[in-house]
Amino acid sequence: MLSVAAVLALAAVATVRALHVQRVVALAFAIALGACLLIVHGQLWGSKMLAYPAYGTYEAVVDEVLSASEDARRIVVSQLTPLGDSRPVDIRRARLVVPAEPVLAAGDRIRANLRLAPVPGPILPGAFDGQFHAHFAGIGAYGTVTSGLELLALNEDINPIRAIDDVRQAIADRVGAALEEPVASIGRAMIVGDQSQLTDETRDVMAGAGLAHVYSISGLHLSIVAGGIFAVARFLLAALGIGLGRLPAKKLAAIIGIVGACGYLLLAGGVANVPAFRSTLMLTLVFGAVLAGRRALTMRNVALAALVIILIDPANVFRASFQLSFAAVIALIGIYELPRESRPGTRGLVGRVVHNVGVTALTSFIAGAATLLFSAYHFQQTAPLGVIGNVLALPIVGFVIMPSAVISVLLMPFALEAPVVQLMGWGIEQMLTIAGYVSTWSAGLETNPLLTPAALVIGLAGLGWFAFLKDWWRLLGPALALPLVLLFGIDQRPHVLIADTTQAVAIETADGMALLDGRTGSFAVDVWSEHYAIEIAPALQGASCDSLACIYANDAYSIALVESPDAFAEDCGRNDLVITRLYAPLFCQSLAQVVDASSIAEGGVHWMRWNAAAGRFDIRTAINQNRPWRPRYTAGS
Repeated sequence: MLSVAAVLALAAVATVRALHVQRVVALAFAIALGACLLIVHGQLWGSKMLAYPAYGTYEAVVDEVLSASEDARRIVVSQLTPLGDSRPVDIRRARLVVPAEPVLAAGDRIRANLRLAPVPGPILPGAFDGQFHAHFAGIGAYGTVTSGLELLALNEDINPIRAIDDVRQAIADRVGAALEEPVASIGRAMIVGDQSQLTDETRDVMAGAGLAHVYSISGLHLSIVAGGIFAVARFLLAALGIGLGRLPAKKLAAIIGIVGACGYLLLAGGVANVPAFRSTLMLTLVFGAVLAGRRALTMRNVALAALVIILIDPANVFRASFQLSFAAVIALIGIYELPRESRPGTRGLVGRVVHNVGVTALTSFIAGAATLLFSAYHFQQTAPLGVIGNVLALPIVGFVIMPSAVISVLLMPFALEAPVVQLMGWGIEQMLTIAGYVSTWSAGLETNPLLTPAALVIGLAGLGWFAFLKDWWRLLGPALALPLVLLFGIDQRPHVLIADTTQAVAIETADGMALLDGRTGSFAVDVWSEHYAIEIAPALQGASCDSLACIYANDAYSIALVESPDAFAEDCGRNDLVITRLYAPLFCQSLAQVVDASSIAEGGVHWMRWNAAAGRFDIRTAINQNRPWRPRYTAGS
């Protein structure tokens, strides 16, 4: 430990010397300002969170349509107005699942019988926090239409959002008419950013092959589309000798590339599609550098893009997509900027092919290495053969799927797109075949050690070091991050898991984990199984149950699951842990560790591990109530 502290001290001194004191102070000020931005953003656009379900008839205005299928639509509504004796809800917006008919668009006013529910909290301590992200998006509840959906008024004003949504839906319908599933769902995702119809099986296969980024519109897609438009425009303008005075063909092509990138962003869902918006911003800066006669790919441009995104929505910093995409871009540009020897000379056809394959493999390896820790932390899954998957599939994506997608969209106004959409579908089929093979080869290799939030902080610090320092010094940050993650970032498995919104209680045994209460197939149990890469058995062997309580004991501890108030007097003094969905009496809390309705409402999901030295369970809770994005529960309600 002393050696690690010494290395960190030397690293800190080197950082201060490299960045100078003024830069360190400026960096600290920028971090403080960023923290303030989150508070300001929450005050201006955040929403109070619904604490208890609400049922009733409401009128509302449609803000946006998130996705649409044959059976249902996911929309966001605002101006929720209760009718009759329905309970008022003090929230800014709600996300609803509504029937497919009538067709809705932004600006429409609707009336329906709704069931509004609180936004669920994290399913595990440190896991994705839906309440946090919903709050900063202004969404205070999730809901469904139970009956009586009526379209009261169409928005007849000139509404660009509605027009764009109509175009996106028309494109999605054309793609669906020409292709079969699951090819059609990937085609829709790659053209208009609608991933709602992707199946879990498709997602798992693509993720196992390291190709999950292909169906999420981001830098790869924008670069192919805008870069292709730029290259074609530059060639045509140069061939025709077209220029505007001091604005040569290259700069005119850069402007056309920006327009193309912005057009694709609109099809992908606009600013709401954060990865696409982030990539469009980066490409705009790249083309802007071309217009200014500056080098396009620099760490300064990455920083400018990040600053703009953070100013627009500072909560983005905590999203996996933000961390993954910027980690990949920073790594690629940082490696590109390292000193290297130039190798003059021309290559033949075979040499160019080998060079391009090598560049693709190296790019995939660098991006995969840079995002490895973030993927492992957020998704508990890695793609060990992702380099192979990308080397095999990206040429098809770049030369078949994306060009066909662009051409098909351009042909749709003339109803001539069918053959080109079929070509795109053929490319997607080949990509899925490759993904299936690579995912099969990777079977059993995808899981990784469980990581704590400390691992994420260490990874972000290493990435920041890599971005701020120059030359070979920048590699020291990632090199230090790896042993630090191994020392401080590896997590332990729990002995007990208690769900908040379901009855699930899972307990570890010698054979794995099993349910003392609840059922398999519930959302909480499925997520726990996936997170810890284990199958949770439907019934805990060795548990003794009656109408009042269930008791489980092993050599280390005993647990009582109390289901009736009559069991408290007997079970509280006999067990180390008492779990109940009731409110436990005070005497019980003085005799044993207790997790009851009050503590579950306050802390959400409970992670517990037996501490033999202390003779009690160590507890982590998924939520901290002292946050503006938490629902305000009333004790005893």
